[in-house]
Amino acid sequence: MVEKKNILTYAGLQELEKELHDLKVNKRKEVAQKIKEAREQGDLSENAEYDAAKDEQRDIEARIDEIEKILRNAEVVIEDEVDVDAINIGCQVIIYDMEYNEELTYKVVGSTEANSLRGKISNESPLGSALLGKKVGDVVDVQTTHGDVIKYKVLEIQKSK
Repeated sequence: MVEKKNILTYAGLQELEKELHDLKVNKRKEVAQKIKEAREQGDLSENAEYDAAKDEQRDIEARIDEIEKILRNAEVVIEDEVDVDAINIGCQVIIYDMEYNEELTYKVVGSTEANSLRGKISNESPLGSALLGKKVGDVVDVQTTHGDVIKYKVLEIQKSK
């Protein structure tokens, strides 16, 4: 089975590498110390601190595995080299929501980096996939999960900031 490529911007790659380093260098040591201190308290069968520390250790190791898998299959988009004639991953776009009469600004990123609260939409999301390849002035129809169609007009395409 071929694993899916994880499309990342260079900033997203750096963020994941930084998180991985922190987990391996700092968090592992911190949780090992917590486990050691909990063991010193004696009976482990009823030791909530020990159980909590082991759960935290499991979560840290799972996140390390997840990040390593993402990085193994990473395809990095160099934002400075992105063509802004049409929307692509790594672009920042300003669109006009024709239903709510408002301008929205998004950065189109791979699904690994998507975070709508930070203005980053996935290229695989309904809006992100509808925008890919569009040019300034194009109108796109995006179907919501409720079956409604929302129209957006592309106002501007920029290199990511």
